[in-house]
Amino acid sequence: MSGGSLITLKEEDGGAAANNSMQHQSNTHQQQNVSANNGASAPTEGRQTSSSSSGAGSAPAEGSRQNSLQRIQQRKQKVFNLPVGQKLAKLSMYSACQSEGCRCTGWKTPQENRHRDVESLYCPEFNEECRNTSCRHSLQSHIAHLDGISGAEMNNLLGAIIDMENLFMSMQRVDDEDTKKVYLYLFRLLRQCVITRQQAVIRGPLGDPPFESPCIAKAVYSFVFYKYNHLSPYELQTMTEVAKTFLNFLNHYNFEPPSMRRADLKNDDASTYKINYTRWLVFCHVPAFCNSLRHFETSLVFGRTLLRTVFQYMAQQLKKKCISERDRFPADKRSIITQMPKFLEALKGELLKDDSPIWDQSYRPPTAFLLQQRKRQQDTAGTAAGIVGVTAPKKVGSGEPAHKRVKKEISERSCGETSYEDLSDETVIRAMKAVSESKAINKNEILFPVNVSRDENVKAEEQKRAIEFHVVGNSLTKAVDKQTILWLLGLQSVFSHQLPEMPREYISQLVFDTKHKTLALIKENMPIGGICFRPFASQGFTEIVFCAVTMSEQVKGYGTHLMNHLKDYSIQKGILHLLTYADCDAIGYFKKQGFSKDIKLARPVYAGYIKEYDGATLMHCELHPSIVNTQFISVIRRQSEILKELIAQRHNDVQKVRPGLTCFKEGLPSIPVESIPGLREIGWKPQMRAHRAGRPLEESSDPEKLAASFAAVLQSVRHHASAWPFLKPVTAAEVPDYYDHIKYPMDLKTMGERLKKGYYVTRRLFMADMARIFTNCRFYNSPETEYYRCANNLERYFQTKMRELGLWDK
Repeated sequence: MSGGSLITLKEEDGGAAANNSMQHQSNTHQQQNVSANNGASAPTEGRQTSSSSSGAGSAPAEGSRQNSLQRIQQRKQKVFNLPVGQKLAKLSMYSACQSEGCRCTGWKTPQENRHRDVESLYCPEFNEECRNTSCRHSLQSHIAHLDGISGAEMNNLLGAIIDMENLFMSMQRVDDEDTKKVYLYLFRLLRQCVITRQQAVIRGPLGDPPFESPCIAKAVYSFVFYKYNHLSPYELQTMTEVAKTFLNFLNHYNFEPPSMRRADLKNDDASTYKINYTRWLVFCHVPAFCNSLRHFETSLVFGRTLLRTVFQYMAQQLKKKCISERDRFPADKRSIITQMPKFLEALKGELLKDDSPIWDQSYRPPTAFLLQQRKRQQDTAGTAAGIVGVTAPKKVGSGEPAHKRVKKEISERSCGETSYEDLSDETVIRAMKAVSESKAINKNEILFPVNVSRDENVKAEEQKRAIEFHVVGNSLTKAVDKQTILWLLGLQSVFSHQLPEMPREYISQLVFDTKHKTLALIKENMPIGGICFRPFASQGFTEIVFCAVTMSEQVKGYGTHLMNHLKDYSIQKGILHLLTYADCDAIGYFKKQGFSKDIKLARPVYAGYIKEYDGATLMHCELHPSIVNTQFISVIRRQSEILKELIAQRHNDVQKVRPGLTCFKEGLPSIPVESIPGLREIGWKPQMRAHRAGRPLEESSDPEKLAASFAAVLQSVRHHASAWPFLKPVTAAEVPDYYDHIKYPMDLKTMGERLKKGYYVTRRLFMADMARIFTNCRFYNSPETEYYRCANNLERYFQTKMRELGLWDK
């Protein structure tokens, strides 16, 4: 059994599984539970037991993994939304009795209520006595130390308790002893953190991430540059996406426990693998499902040692996954599937080489390449999401405090990215002040703002109380005031007129349904627009049913501001997903509001809940809990203004006019480059070049002797057997797209003409043009071509001839 991947979840309606002690949970949890599929993947939805797996580890199915994360967050959100009394009862079960001399470690539900769950409808009284015969103290005695606790801290403790319960159930089901010990250790750690009300910190002999340098992610991106930098931009982009797919697969790959790898590992390797497996469980796998623990990506904290151990089995699984998912992959991205086997074979070669440069800590691709790759990754984000189980699911953090959600602990610097220093607070404050002063001076910009947003005028009307936004709905349990009924009638009229294809009876049914609510836009005490929606708090999403603005008030930005208000309302209720079925006329509107046809929620989450419509398209919008959508555009505009001001200030610093150099008029033949005024201020740094023992001929006072040396080298290169592709310029007739890729062509004939005109006054000019010939060839042609081999052969010959004449650095 692949013990490392077995994380068991408590079913949301699982009865009294958490009412009492952990032992009681172990006995009663058989009613309903969720366990890992085949023992080799993330937790999946359903009532099934884990089965043995004798093969290699695998990446979990995307749907099952995301569904499991969704279920965990749904249960946490349900607990976070409980009344304070039920929350305290839940905490009391893991809190020691505060009565003097009592050694009870947690309040036990009285005998008559032992099968009732505080997460459901049971809320015990504070005077109910503990069932423990050695205690018999009230529930109040177990929560006395929680007086004055904040809501955020209470939710932190409740989240840790849920994680602890999931770990306990996993520990009962896993067969591998090594994995069971790790789960027990993490369980005790969380148990202690709940008692002490402190954040979980893992300390011990495992060490702290990262465990090896360079990390796998940095080495893989170095490998892409090292192996494929000569390719065309499109091919290089494809290989970058292949590398991203490989890293995503690695980050979600479930490693086998050491007991299953002993047969094919030596003693030393087996010992090392056991340590790395334990580290993976503690820092990568379990925290992916337990937000109370700090989470790290596998590719960012492990290096060559672990990858060597698991590469063979992981590569086999990835190849099978590519084959099985080929038909589901977008047609324009199937090149990723085609290139994956070649990529894996080439990476395997560099993995086995002891002297491969990609595993050298000092090896670093050029900054320009890293910036170019980052831009391509941003432009093509999510293109590798076609392979199920390869791309990381987005973790839902509904209800979790911001500092407790899963965070990326290793920065991009560990992957070889260029690091930039933050601007000082004084610089930013100065820029903000300059922007404010500029607005005060330029009154025309205030009266007629440039590129004003669609909802700017609507926000101004809202501030003046010319329009109002209200969430209204019908109720059967309490009296509904007359104003609300009038607004609901007005909204029913607006929806009926603007949605003529929708039956009026159906509109009335939903608008007045007690489970639906409507965000109403009120102007002069009359509804002029609204959004009818139904929240599914247990599922973590809101369904938008109707959205309309009366005809005379359209194209004024009301629709955008309505949707922004609904987003903020949903975030306040802890719901971070919006779903709707949009007809062909409404798709454009929803796209502008941040909706997409790419549904990131697992289908079991919404299937059977949301109403489906024939001929309509399901669209999804994911909300960020830290964004205030009604203020988002103005905040972005403010940031843009500050950024432009910072750029202008930097531009003024760089564009300062420096005094001219007069030293050459005074007879000085040369000066050091670094002495030029202003050069260092714009970021120039001297380049380190290798020291040469001999003085180069370029410094000779006889330019004719230097030109003769160049002519001799050029003549020898022309007569080499590999020089035939480079003797004359490439014509567009022979290669139509050559000059689309090569912006600075060069050939031996052009170099001869430049030599005759006296262009090569220094050795470096001559070497630069020759190097351009070979670089262009390798950039345009693939390594398997004859042209590529000719470039390599001729370059070695050229360097040899230059060394013979003392023109090459030793």
